[in-house]
Amino acid sequence: MTFPSTSAQSPRPPRAPGDLISARGRDWVVQPGSPGGLVIAQPLDGDREFVTALFPHEIRDPGFGRPQAVPGEVGDFASAGLLRTALRIAASHGAGPFRSLASISVQPRQYQLVPLMMALRMDTVRLLIGDDVGIGKTVEAALIGKELIEQGSATGMVVLCSPSLAEQWQSELREKFGMEAELVLPSTAARLQKGVEQGQTLFQRYPYTVVSTDFIKQSDRREAFRRTCPDLLIVDEAHTCVGAGTGHQQRYELLSSLAQDENRHLILVTATPHSGDAHAFAKLTGLLDPGLKGLDPSLPAHRDRLARHFVQRRRRDIRRYLDQDTPFPSDRMLRPLPYQLGSEYAQFVRDVIAYAREQVRRPDGSFKQRLTWWSVLTLLRCVLSSPAAAVETLTVRAALAAARSEEEADRIGRAAAMELVDDEATEGLDSVPGALLDTDDIGDNARGSRKLKAFAERAAALAGPDTDAKLRTLVDEVKGLLVDGYDPIVFCRFIPTAEYVAQHLADALGRSAHVDAVTGKLHPDARQARIDELTAKRGRHVLVATDCLSEGVNLQDDFGAVVHYDLSWNPTRHEQREGRVDRFGQSREKVRAVTLYDTDTGIDGLVLNVLIRKHRDIADQIGVIVPVPDGGEGVLRALANSLLVRGQGADEQLTLDFGTDELFSQARERLYKEWESAADRESKVLTKFAHSGLRPDEVQAELEALHQALGEPADIADFTRETLKALGSAVRPDPRSTGFTAPVGPLPRGLRHALGIYEDLDQGEGPGAAPAPARTAAKGRARTATPAPELVFRQDLPVAAGQHALFRGDPAVRAVARYVLDSALDPKLSEHDRPARRLGVIRTTAVSARTVLLLARYRFRLTLPPRRTGQEKGKPQELVAEDAQLLAWRATDDGSREWLTDDEIADLLRASPDRNTIPSMREQQIGRALDELDEAEVEQRLEAHGRDVARRLEAAHQRVREAAGERGRARGAAAVRRITAEPAGDPDLLGVYVYVKRPGGSR
Repeated sequence: MTFPSTSAQSPRPPRAPGDLISARGRDWVVQPGSPGGLVIAQPLDGDREFVTALFPHEIRDPGFGRPQAVPGEVGDFASAGLLRTALRIAASHGAGPFRSLASISVQPRQYQLVPLMMALRMDTVRLLIGDDVGIGKTVEAALIGKELIEQGSATGMVVLCSPSLAEQWQSELREKFGMEAELVLPSTAARLQKGVEQGQTLFQRYPYTVVSTDFIKQSDRREAFRRTCPDLLIVDEAHTCVGAGTGHQQRYELLSSLAQDENRHLILVTATPHSGDAHAFAKLTGLLDPGLKGLDPSLPAHRDRLARHFVQRRRRDIRRYLDQDTPFPSDRMLRPLPYQLGSEYAQFVRDVIAYAREQVRRPDGSFKQRLTWWSVLTLLRCVLSSPAAAVETLTVRAALAAARSEEEADRIGRAAAMELVDDEATEGLDSVPGALLDTDDIGDNARGSRKLKAFAERAAALAGPDTDAKLRTLVDEVKGLLVDGYDPIVFCRFIPTAEYVAQHLADALGRSAHVDAVTGKLHPDARQARIDELTAKRGRHVLVATDCLSEGVNLQDDFGAVVHYDLSWNPTRHEQREGRVDRFGQSREKVRAVTLYDTDTGIDGLVLNVLIRKHRDIADQIGVIVPVPDGGEGVLRALANSLLVRGQGADEQLTLDFGTDELFSQARERLYKEWESAADRESKVLTKFAHSGLRPDEVQAELEALHQALGEPADIADFTRETLKALGSAVRPDPRSTGFTAPVGPLPRGLRHALGIYEDLDQGEGPGAAPAPARTAAKGRARTATPAPELVFRQDLPVAAGQHALFRGDPAVRAVARYVLDSALDPKLSEHDRPARRLGVIRTTAVSARTVLLLARYRFRLTLPPRRTGQEKGKPQELVAEDAQLLAWRATDDGSREWLTDDEIADLLRASPDRNTIPSMREQQIGRALDELDEAEVEQRLEAHGRDVARRLEAAHQRVREAAGERGRARGAAAVRRITAEPAGDPDLLGVYVYVKRPGGSR
C-alpha cells in the first residue's frame, strides 16, 4: 500500500469513483456519474453544497497525506478522541444501509425507523403509514423519501397534500432533510411555469415538489401530472382519496392511474387508515397492490400479507420502544365549561329560531324549501357563535344562492352547517355562509329581508362582554389558564367570531398577554409567519384561530392548552384541534382542553353528549380515532328536523327537549350501533400492524450497528462540550436539564462564521455566508452583532427555537465537527485554534504493552440494484460511501504484533491517561509508529480490514432488504444478490496514537 503523497504532482487521468484528487487548492473525492470530459467531485470534508464538476487539466494527486511528526502536531489523549468523533459526525455519505441518516438534521426516534426498514425490504416501495396523530408520520414518510433519493432508487419526489399542509411539508423537507421542494399552488403556478422549458411540465423541471390538491383538480393539470409524475409519490391525508364525494372520487381515480405504474414508489399517510369502513380501507390498500384490496384484516393469513405494506401504531405502542422512551403528554385534561345566555341574547336566539321555523314551513317548491332549510340552519350556527358572525351572515348573500339543483344545495349546505365536507381542505370553511337568498327582496319575501336586517341590528347591539355571556366566560377562563401557566389556543368556527374574540381578549388582558388571530383571510404561507410574530414577543401569548390551523401546524412549542369556543359538529375536528398541542415535542406533562357549551338551547349539549363524548370514549377504549359513520349526518339531520319542523311557536321556552323526539332517538341509536361496530372491527386489526411483524431483535440489531457507525448521543454531547471548552468557551451546565450553554465570543472566527454568527451583520448576507439562526438562545431576541450570543444545547428533545439538540444532524453540532476535522488537517492554524491532533502519545495503566491505535477513513464503492425507471433504467446504481475505522496492535514479548479485537479497542478508547509524557518520549514514540506504517504487515492489515468492512457492508445492505416474512419475492431476492461493496482506493490515515504503559503498571 502506498499512502497519498503530501505534495502535488503532475496531472494524471481521473480515476474511479471514491478516489482522492486535488484541485483548486483543496482535496476532493471523485463521485459516480461524471459526464464526458468532466469529473464530478465532492470536497474531502463531505460538504455537499460544494459538489462541482472539474476539468481534467485541473486535477492533481491529493495533497492530503498521513500525519507528519512536526512541532505542535502531537496532542494529548483528549485531542485524539475529538478527531475520531468529529470524523463520524462530519461524514455525509454513510456506508451502512441507512444512507440518509448521515445527512439529515433530525434525530429519528427508534420507532420511526420501522417504516424505513419496511421500505428497504421492497423493490418498489408501497407503504401505508397509519400512525396516530402527533407521532411523527411526516418525518417517517420524508425519511423514506430521502433514503430512496440518496440511494438513487428514486430520481424525483412529489408530496400531494391539502393547501393548508403544503407550507408545513415544504418547511419540514427543507429544514430537516435538506430537500428544497417547490410549492405548487394556484398562487405559485404562474411563477414556476416561467422556468419551464417548452415541452416540459412543472414536475419534470423541479425534482422535488409539494403539490396542492387544489392545483391538481383541473382536468388539464391532472393529465399533465399523470403523464410526468416523478417515480416517488407521497400522499398525505390519504383517507380523503377514498370517500364517496366528488372530490374524493377524482383524487382516487388519479391515484389509481398513477399506482398502475408498478415501478412508482407510493407512500400513503393518514391517521385514520381503517376507520371501521372496510370498503374505504380496501380501496386504500388496493392502491398499494390490487391483490390487497380483497383481503380481510380480521383473518390471520390476510393480516400477515397486509403487514408487509401497512404500519399503524398508537401512542401506547411507542411510548417505550426497545430501550427508548418517547415523551408524550401523560394526560389530556378535558373540561366542559357550560354557560347561560344572557336574557337579551336568549330572547334574540328565541326570535331567530321562531323566524327559522316560519321559513321552513312555507309552502314553497321542494328546491326553494331545500335552500331555505340550509340557509336558516347555517344562520342559527352563526347566531350561536357570536354577534359578529350573526351580523355578517345576516347582511351577505348566501353561498347557497349559487345552487342550481337540490343536490348542489345539499352539498353546499352540508359543508356550511354540518362541516361534513367531501373535500379534505379546510380552506374557506371558516367564512360565514350568508343568509340572503336571491329572492329575499322580491314580493312577499321583502318582509323577510327587512326582518333579517332588523336581526342584524339587534346582533350588533349584543356585542361585548356586558351582553355576551359566552365571551365573558371565555375571558375568565383564559385568565385562569394564564395564571396556571398555560398559553392557550382559542378555536372558533367563523372568521368574524375569531376577530371579535381576539379584539375583546386583547382589551381584557391588556399588557398581561399578547393576543393575535389567524384565520382563513391569511394566505396559508402567511399564517406561520403571523404565529412566529406573536410567539417572538416577550411574555405570555394567546392565539385565536379558526380551523384553518386545526391541521398541519405544530404549535406544541409555545402553547399548552386548547379552548373550543365553538363546538364543531365534526368530532374529528376537535381531535385535530387538540392535536396541535398534544403531540410529540410538547414539554408539558399535561395539556388542557376546554369546551364551551350553552345550556339554554340544548343544541350544544346534544352535540357534546351524542357526538363529542362518544367519539372520545371510543378513542380511549381502542386507542385510535374512529370517525363518526357518515359524519353523524343522520343524527344532525334529526336534530335539525326536531328544531325546525317539529318545534312549537315563538312563545315556547328556549330549552329544547330532544330526548322525547322519537325520530331523533332512533337516529342516535342507529348511529351508535354502526359506530360501535366500526370500533370493534378496528380494535381487532390494530395490534398486528403496530410494528408490521418486524421482530424487535431485527430492529435492535440494526439500531446497534447504526449507533456504532454514527456515534452514541452521549459521545456526541461529550464531543461538543469538550471541543468548545478546548477552544476557550466557558461552558456552563444547565441545572434544569442535561444540556449546557457556551458563549461564542472566545471561539475562532472560522467556527463562529460556520455557526452563522458574525462580527458585522453584513457579513452574514454575502455570497456563501452560512445561514444564521433566526433567534438566539434568548427566545425571540433578534440576531445582533453585539453582545456575542450564546449557544444553548439540549440533550433531550424537543428543543426551543434558537437552541440546538445534541445529535449528529444538528447544524451547530455538525459545524463544530467539520471545524475540528478541517483544523486538524491545517497545520498553519495556531495551536489554540486546533482542538484535535492527528498524533498523540498517552501513558496509561490500561495497557500492559506498547499499543498503537490507527484512525482510518475508508471509502467504498457500493453497487445497489438497478433503477427501474428513467434514463438509467436497468443500470446498476453506483454510490460512494465512507466509514471511519479504528485498528490497533500491541507489541508482544517476541517483537511481533498482536492485533486487537473490536472489544479490546473499545476498552482502549475508555482508558484514562495516568500522567503526562515528556517531549523527548513523545517524539521517539511517534517517530517509531510512523516508521512502522511502511511495514508490509501494517499495509496488508489495512487492506484486509477494508475488505472485511466491505463484506460486512454487503451483508448489512442485503439483510435490511430481505422481504418481510419468508425470504420473499423472487425478484426482491435477486435484487439483494446484486448488492456489492468494495474498497475505493487506499484509506486516509487520519490519526496515529501510541499508548504506553506506566512503569510498574498493569492492565
